[in-house]
Amino acid sequence: MPQRHSKNNNDLAFFTYDEKRKLGYGTQRERLGRDSIKPFDACALCLKPFVDPLCCLKGHVFCKECILRSLLSQKKDIQRKLAAHEAQKKHEKEEEEDRLMLQKARELDAFDQQNHGAVPQYTDKNHSQDKNGFHGANSVKVTSYEEEALRTMKAFWLPSATPEAPLKVDAPSTSTVCPEGNEKLKLKTLFPICFIEDTSEKKKPNSLDKTYICPSCKVTLTNTVSLSALSSCGHVFCKKCAEKFIVVDKVCLVCDKPCKERNLVKLEKGGTGFSAHGDHLEATDFKHLGSGSGLGLVRPAMKT
Repeated sequence: MPQRHSKNNNDLAFFTYDEKRKLGYGTQRERLGRDSIKPFDACALCLKPFVDPLCCLKGHVFCKECILRSLLSQKKDIQRKLAAHEAQKKHEKEEEEDRLMLQKARELDAFDQQNHGAVPQYTDKNHSQDKNGFHGANSVKVTSYEEEALRTMKAFWLPSATPEAPLKVDAPSTSTVCPEGNEKLKLKTLFPICFIEDTSEKKKPNSLDKTYICPSCKVTLTNTVSLSALSSCGHVFCKKCAEKFIVVDKVCLVCDKPCKERNLVKLEKGGTGFSAHGDHLEATDFKHLGSGSGLGLVRPAMKT
């Protein structure tokens, strides 16, 4: 028995819902794995194991070279924007002065026309002039009519009737920002941090990856462990030891340097493969059907 025509109809001018589903139309979602997540001991700029790490007050860790290069490029960009803004202000001031001078010249010409019936020559490049540089009473009327026609005409293809939108440059902010958190960042607010490397016998001697531990409880630091650093000395502890000992004793457990509770900075860590970790580990991408997508002329194969 033949199947129904509505299930096999593929000569429509549009895609049906079933065809769009088969072609992957719409928002595609994919779960990110461990390889797509930044580890806690990686620089937020170069995404490599950090070298001479520096940390901001929000807990973002960078390589010293990377963050200095980023701040320097931001300062150069700010100087370039400030120069463009100053040039724009100077240009606007000159245009305003030219406009006032031109308006005063037109007032004098209108007064001269009213008293003598003719308009002398003046330096207005928007007004047409004859060979002798003199306009009679009739030519003044014609010139005014032509200007009004050019102002109201719809011939957008003519260069003289094409409107120009002035490019405005806003005054830029003079403060550098953190490339990871977009908050204001100064070089003097960065402080170096120090991780304690695991040198025990349990570690394989052939292992190239460095393993860091908490200097208090000797727990191996991973992305699942919340970390805190002291801005006074830079030593890094797990969150439990920091809240249990440092907050109470007001002293660093490694160098015995006095500290305060406000010196504790929570480090931003990477993610894990577990949904309970609280990170957004789902990547989305929208696929459309149309020109340029490569799917506008392709229909899915029908099941027989």
